[in-house]
Amino acid sequence: MKLYLFPPSGRVLGIVALKNHLALDCEVQPIDLGRGDQLSPQYLALNPNKKMPTLEDDGFVLWESNAILFYMAAKHPEEGLWPSDLKGQADVLRWLAWESAHWDAESCGMVAYEKSSKAVLGPGPRDPAFIAHGEQNFIRFAAVLNDTLRGKTWLVSERLAIADFSVGGTLDYPSAICGSKLVIKATTSLRSGSATLNESSVVVP
Repeated sequence: MKLYLFPPSGRVLGIVALKNHLALDCEVQPIDLGRGDQLSPQYLALNPNKKMPTLEDDGFVLWESNAILFYMAAKHPEEGLWPSDLKGQADVLRWLAWESAHWDAESCGMVAYEKSSKAVLGPGPRDPAFIAHGEQNFIRFAAVLNDTLRGKTWLVSERLAIADFSVGGTLDYPSAICGSKLVIKATTSLRSGSATLNESSVVVP
């Protein structure tokens, strides 16, 4: 198995955490977005989106971070990171979709692109209105996360699942991108096993 990653990205942290949690023996190939590695013909043959992460396993190629989390977990069903029951699976899928559509695209990732990614990729100056909109969305969606985790350790049921790796991988993102004042305002009650996971399991190679 081989992973193509850009280590500073929040989308990578959950994948690396899961790789370490499962003790997977896989090669890690850094993709330097600032250098344009994602535009090389070799990489475009793997991921035509010109993005990362990408997984390659015995000729099978997979992109999209949450799909990669599912694939890695499904190869090790004994770990229970992908529930065996229908309702549990639907609940995990709900949080994977929430992370992709709201937590990333409409808040954390939205602001990260303006404040960080643009400096690497160079598509133009920051858009203050876009950043402000993303920060407001962050407050909205962080409240949903807070309410869900109140009195709980994990997002789904009472055990670790790939939903925690997906959402937990970006928990450090807001403080670095949105600013500590915003994070304190929006996440004072955030208590998640995912936060512990993020601190103890993520070692970017």
